[in-house]
Amino acid sequence: MPVAPIEAARWTGPLPTTAEVAAMIDHSLLRPELTAAEIAAGLAVAVEYRTVSVCVRPADVVTAVAALDGSGVLVGTVVGFPHGSETVSTKVQETVAAIDSGASEIDMVVNIGRARDGETAYVQDEIAAVVEAAERLPVKVIAENAYLTEREKIAVYRATEAAGAAYVKTSTGFAPGGATAVDIALMRRTVSSRVGVKAAGGVRTLDVLLELHRLGATRFGATATADILDDLELRCAG
Repeated sequence: MPVAPIEAARWTGPLPTTAEVAAMIDHSLLRPELTAAEIAAGLAVAVEYRTVSVCVRPADVVTAVAALDGSGVLVGTVVGFPHGSETVSTKVQETVAAIDSGASEIDMVVNIGRARDGETAYVQDEIAAVVEAAERLPVKVIAENAYLTEREKIAVYRATEAAGAAYVKTSTGFAPGGATAVDIALMRRTVSSRVGVKAAGGVRTLDVLLELHRLGATRFGATATADILDDLELRCAG
């Protein structure tokens, strides 16, 4: 089941524009039960709100690329999702297939068990293999923080940067926990400014998004995109 939303106090700082927030959102369409009609509706939301991208299931990439042609919305997809337990060669094949289908961004799940075993070299090598297969397209590395100790998290974040990935990401949204303020702060201070931080899992309100952005998150995976941006529009108008 998707993780519960996290909470944050009502934001009292300056408000960004809706365009600025939309430019940080990967509208997520990854639930396994989504029908073709629900995917189409989700793609329409991304176009209406001008999110930076959608993140769709691998089988939906071709459909999304065709539907979003000319919209300016990028199409991303997932590799090794949601458990991360595939072999490195399988993750590479998934990456190549996704790019051949038209994907512009890759969100990959690390081998969580290997990360817990302290096999950092394995984790770094598999990330590097996906980065190479992606051919300079951005790779976002999902650490699945809910399963890791702080030391294990730090090792994955450092491996992410060393392997040349573009982002480190909190979670799939299918583990027992998602993005947290503590994890975002840890991620931001562990990796250099060259690596972005993506928060996903439970980011369902504007206040949470703005607080996590303050702590260093630069991209967000969200299903509640319309609610978040509608709330921002109302606050800006008020």
